[in-house]
Formats: sequence, C-alpha cells, structure tokens
Amino acid sequence: PDGTSHWAELRARLVHERASNARRLVGVLSDISERKTAEENLRRLNETLEAKVLERTIQLEHAHRAVLEEIQQRERTEELLRQVQKMEMIGQLTGGVAHDFNNLLMAVMGNLELLRKQVPGEEKTLRLIDGALRGTQRGAALTQRLLAFARQQDLRVEPTDLCGLVRGMTDLLERSIGAQIELRLDLPEQLPYTLADANQVELALLNLVVNARDAMPEGGTVSIHVDVIHASEQVDLATGAYVRVTVSDTGQGMDKMTLSKAAEPFFTTKEVGKGTGLGLSMIHGLALQLHGALRLASTPGRGTQAELWLPVTSDSPAAPPSAEPESKGSASASARATILVVDDDALIATSTAYLLEDLGHNVIEANSGAKALEILREGHKVDLLITDYSMPRMTGLQLAKAARELRPNLPILLATGYADLPKGAEVDIPRLRKPYQQHQLVAEIAKAFRGG
Repeated sequence: PDGTSHWAELRARLVHERASNARRLVGVLSDISERKTAEENLRRLNETLEAKVLERTIQLEHAHRAVLEEIQQRERTEELLRQVQKMEMIGQLTGGVAHDFNNLLMAVMGNLELLRKQVPGEEKTLRLIDGALRGTQRGAALTQRLLAFARQQDLRVEPTDLCGLVRGMTDLLERSIGAQIELRLDLPEQLPYTLADANQVELALLNLVVNARDAMPEGGTVSIHVDVIHASEQVDLATGAYVRVTVSDTGQGMDKMTLSKAAEPFFTTKEVGKGTGLGLSMIHGLALQLHGALRLASTPGRGTQAELWLPVTSDSPAAPPSAEPESKGSASASARATILVVDDDALIATSTAYLLEDLGHNVIEANSGAKALEILREGHKVDLLITDYSMPRMTGLQLAKAARELRPNLPILLATGYADLPKGAEVDIPRLRKPYQQHQLVAEIAKAFRGG
C-alpha cells in the first residue's frame, strides 16, 4: 500500500484434476525482501573486504619491493665498502714496498752516478753504467706509479678548469685514438673549478681514453662528458659538489669479475708487453688523493664507462709568480758548504754523502735525529741540513722543528718519498723527493739557499 518494492518467492506446482480435466497451480508466495537485503549487504561486504585485501596486498607488494631495494642498496654499499677496504689495504702494502724500493734505488743510483765519473774514458764501461742508470730510472718511474696508487705521490694541487683542460687535450686525444675511432665531447661552457693537479689529471684522462681505444680494435666511439654532481651519504666520498668527467666507449666491456679487479695494481687483460696493469690503479690513487673517486661500470658487449669525480672549490687560480733574479750571494753560499746529512739507513746516508762530496761540499753524517741535534748543539759549522723524513724515535719533521729552535736561519731539506705529511706539519720546509739524482740534489740545494 505504501508503494515499496518487495522481493517475493513463489513455490508452486501444477495440479491436474482427472474428474474435470482441469489444471491449476497450487503454491505459496513468500516475502523474501529481508533475505535479499541480507544477501545484498553480504555481497557489498565481500566486495569491500576484497577491495581492502587488494589494497593491503598492493601495500605489502610495495613494502616488499622497498625491502628488496633496501637490501640491494645495502649489498651494493657493503660491496663498495669491501672494495674500498681492499684497495686501502693493497695501497698501504704497495706504498710500503715502493718506499723501501725507493731507498734501494737511491743507493744504486747515487753510486752508479759517481762510478760513471771515475771511468770517463772507458766507453764500454760507460755504456754498461748508462744501461744500469736507465734501469734505475725506470725503477724510479715504477715506484712513482706505485706511490700514485698508494696516494703518496707529490701533487701540485690548485684550482683547475676541467672543461678547459679537456679542450686543450683534444688534438692529443684524437691523435692517440686514431682515425677508426670517433671522439665526442660534451663540455659545458662554464663549470666550477675543482682542486686538482692538472698534469696528473691530463695523464689520467689520456690513460682512460687509450684504454677505451684498446677496447675497440674494430673502431667505435669514445665520449667525454663533464658535469657537476652532488654526492651525499656515500662510503668513499664526502657530502658535497663534484665535477664529474665521464669517459665512455662502445667497446667490448668487462664482466663482473674483471670489473672488480680492474683498478688493482698489475691487473691487466692486455697482451704481454702491451700494458703494465698500473693505469687504472694510478687513476684510482690520484682520485682518492684529491679527495675524489673513480667509478667504473661495464657490461660485456656494451662498453665501459669510467667516471672521475673531483671536489668543487670556490677558489680561483692564482696569478703566475713573477720571476726573481738569483742573487749572487746564494750562488756563492752553495758553492762549497758544510752539509749535515741525517738518515737512519747507512746506505742512503753514505750515497748522499758521496754525491755531496763529489760536488765539493763538506759532509757530516748522523744516523738519528738525536745525533744531529747533538752536533748542532756542539756548535759545529753547518750550512744546510738534509734529513730523511721517516726515521724511528724522531722523524725528520720533528728534527727540523728542533733544529730551527737552535738555529732559526738554518736551511733545511726534507728527503722523503711521501707526498702528504701529517696534519699540522710545517709546509715551509722544502722537500727532496726520493729517489733523487745528483743534478736534482744540486737544484734543491740551490733553492734551499735561496730560501725557496
């Protein structure tokens, strides 16, 4: 009566009366609206439940994917940390070996130079000595490459325009890769300066490009891209801005195992005689010494990508210093001097003393910092102090400070193969890099007397 719709269920059957041959339906009509309402409510509840289950399932899938990504990121970070620790350990070992080898070369090189002067007219003997000297020079070059990997090479760090540096190398790079390979440059007009040793970075880039060339014997493309990138929360990099130089090729690529060893010293995939295995290790050491990083990525058959990251600086390049004429007084002071040589290694001390005596200097030897200070306190005439840096009980740096307290105007040379002295070390003490030859010794002595 109120116009409301209802659900009804009819249950009936057909009845046939034989007497009258009539047919009729007999049944019951039931109101099932409540049941239908309950079924509809149940259907809607099921749909809601299914939607909630689906929503929860999607949330769980996202959470699961996030967990997997976090696990993968953690594994990558742990692998990077293991690689950094491994390279650090290899670097320490390599640096120690290189320093010991430097000391051996010092003795051999110095004595060979002196021996050469003793036999000026014997051509065959001179050829033999010259061959030995070339061998020691190659050994010295090898130790410098090892020290580069160990982050202990001498660097001249200054604000550097990497884009300008790459542009200036274009002709050299094109000649190095040959006509079969195309060189593509993507260099912004202006980027911030980075703190780097321009000469060493040039060598590093040349090395990367030559490696790319060697990976493409049938020809291909080498691309160099320079940009600025921000690093944060990375194992081997401090948070901040970096100039990134990317060298990529379309060559053979490397598998995962080869890639993991690529920056290790003496590891190479080139034929015997075509590579020392020190190129990438030197670049790795250079990047770390400049507080940057070397990143390598490669896929077999799809080429290799090498990234050199160097920190951005707000400093600008300094103006070139003006040339100052050498004073006559400094030249005469170094002509014949009394030089105190301090080294705990008797071979090195004796070799250096012979080189100096051959130049006409008087030499006083001391095998420790304490002995050197005793000589200075006794009032002996000393015009110059040459001391080794790495000595037990008193380092050369500590000796230099103590000597300057006794004789403030005493010129000092610090002989060392280390590039970086400890934090807080005086930077105004000239350094004599090991292994050195007689002409290098002459030049550094002259600079020391000039106050340089």
